[in-house]
Amino acid sequence: MKIGELAERAGIAASAIRYYEKAGLMPKATRGANGYRAYDDAALERINLIQIGQQLGFTLEAMRAILSLRGEALHEGLVTNLDARLADVERMMQTLREQQASLLETKKQIQATFERGECPTSL
Repeated sequence: MKIGELAERAGIAASAIRYYEKAGLMPKATRGANGYRAYDDAALERINLIQIGQQLGFTLEAMRAILSLRGEALHEGLVTNLDARLADVERMMQTLREQQASLLETKKQIQATFERGECPTSL
């Protein structure tokens, strides 16, 4: 299939496919006699994996490393990267919980200040 069809089937722009090739996320496409890029169904599967990785918050660098693995190394790499991403998400959630608590406390202090008829000048 040509790049336009692959882009349509993957739901992304053709320029994204060219970028993925340039960034080493996808192998270089074969070229037909007419010079057009030619892709097989494996290219669509690879794009789907890249999109899943991006949705899960993996960087393109991490995706490139994962996609370069094969066999047992691929399995181990996926699990290791998923564990690392889960740890990142947990840290972010903890930071958000702390920010939420701080915001709620600040809101409480501001409301109390206004209820006393004062203007909150410093918190």
